[in-house]
Amino acid sequence: MKKVKSVSEIRRLITESKKAGKTIGFVPTMGGLHAGHISLLKRARELSEFVVASIFVNPVQFGPGEDFSEYPRDEDGDCRILEENGCDLVFLPDASEIFSDSRKIGISIDRLTDHLCGSSRPGHFEGVLLIVAKLFNIVAPEMAFFGQKDAQQAVIIQRMAAELDFPVKIVICPTVREEDGLAMSSRNLYLSRQDRISAAGMITGLREAFAAAGKGERDPSVLKALIEERMKASGFEPDYIEIVRAGSLDPVDRIEGTVLMAAAGYLSSTRLIDNIAFRAAGKRVEEVLLEFPDWSRHGK
Repeated sequence: MKKVKSVSEIRRLITESKKAGKTIGFVPTMGGLHAGHISLLKRARELSEFVVASIFVNPVQFGPGEDFSEYPRDEDGDCRILEENGCDLVFLPDASEIFSDSRKIGISIDRLTDHLCGSSRPGHFEGVLLIVAKLFNIVAPEMAFFGQKDAQQAVIIQRMAAELDFPVKIVICPTVREEDGLAMSSRNLYLSRQDRISAAGMITGLREAFAAAGKGERDPSVLKALIEERMKASGFEPDYIEIVRAGSLDPVDRIEGTVLMAAAGYLSSTRLIDNIAFRAAGKRVEEVLLEFPDWSRHGK
């Protein structure tokens, strides 16, 4: 596995790979790698011929008082994980390599960032979009891989890629979970022993609501109340609990079609998120993976 820090060098290596006829699969990360990231790498290895990862803790997606300085950083350990799991090239830029001193350009998307995580983390997704757009321009992948745990992020990135005509397919991979159901996240490292035990309460609440939908409940307010009750009983301070259309993120007044049931909450000072996507058709309810078949307005 090759390690590079400069834009010019990674572009040179990408150009060589494309000239050799290889398709580029890209896994952008902020480090703190765990089994969820490994699942993205394995999927990229299955679908592409040259796997590129990046490690960059993006300062512009952290708001005031958030955990930028404390965010897990272990470049050597992360690189070992990447190499062991089929990564061919890792991009490790410094902030000065990515951002100019007089940054004046930004990217925003109306409505998609108005609720869910966007309402409690103003400016977060604008920071995400800026760095992802830059990385797409630098790496020029045919496919980019993201986890469903960050479902709102995935929807927003897919919309940006389509609207800005990036020739990249956004591939969503299932959330990887601990044995008790907790979604794997770099921020799980912040949890105390007791909070770690309590953290599964969020997915428990989501699963209880999903089970209620499976028994015929179609009122979103009833399902949200079930999730809230379980989260609070587990010690969470809920940030939001929402049920939205999976593709548009618009709130729903009745459960039908494909919906995303998402929650966020705090255990002590640690903020966790999770979700379940499912399709309701008549009496049948089926958990599904987010998909973006119409990933480009113009096709490839």
